[in-house]
Amino acid sequence: MSDLFWLTDEQMERLRPFFPKSHGKPRVDDRRVLSGIIFVNRNGMRWRDAPREYGPHKTLYNRWKRWGDMGIFMRMMDGLSAAKAEPQTIMIDATYLKVHRTASSLRPKKGDPGRLIGRTKGGMNTKLHAVTDQNGRPLSFFMTARQISDYTGAAALLDSLPAAQWMLGDRGYDADWFRDALEEKGIKPCIPGRKSRGKPVKYDKRKYKRRNRIEIMFGRLKDWRRVATRYDRCPTVFFSAVCLAAIVIFWL
Repeated sequence: MSDLFWLTDEQMERLRPFFPKSHGKPRVDDRRVLSGIIFVNRNGMRWRDAPREYGPHKTLYNRWKRWGDMGIFMRMMDGLSAAKAEPQTIMIDATYLKVHRTASSLRPKKGDPGRLIGRTKGGMNTKLHAVTDQNGRPLSFFMTARQISDYTGAAALLDSLPAAQWMLGDRGYDADWFRDALEEKGIKPCIPGRKSRGKPVKYDKRKYKRRNRIEIMFGRLKDWRRVATRYDRCPTVFFSAVCLAAIVIFWL
């Protein structure tokens, strides 16, 4: 197949520092397996339908599941973004990702914190909160159920914010506590006030126009079919798919 995806030698060199050490038996070809994992996630395929050029589909899935549980893909994104980000201005926003019926078909087990799936008029959804640098490249993610407010995502992402001069956000983030928290970190909020505010909030309208870059980022993430539609019941596995898409699209 001419349209197969293969990681280049340069890309492998960037990723290799984040690989876990193999104990005992050496791992199967990392380049072939990782390229297959990326191909499956980008095209929304079932693992059993992966092209034979990538090797046994069970090898791809087992590596995907094992590294996802270990947080390898999250560490890859954190490490690569920390080295190349331009966070003088950062942006925050959230988007909704549709959940396929196979991801929500079973009830969570007792003691399970949940699958981070919510029901709305549009069906089952998961909400992805993100912070990006000034070029719209993702720095950190946080995932919740659909009905959770933007404030919850903002509070969860506060501690991971890099040193920055400005934070761009829409009216959904207009809260005094959030503005105060940003200013304590030395970050100036560029967030328009809610219409219900009695006193209008001043903000830099020219700078605010650049916020469309985070919306473009979400659109590019959703080009990956396993991100646009959630097929995985386990939230950790799905979160790994989001991180992997961000790595390949923005940081490699």
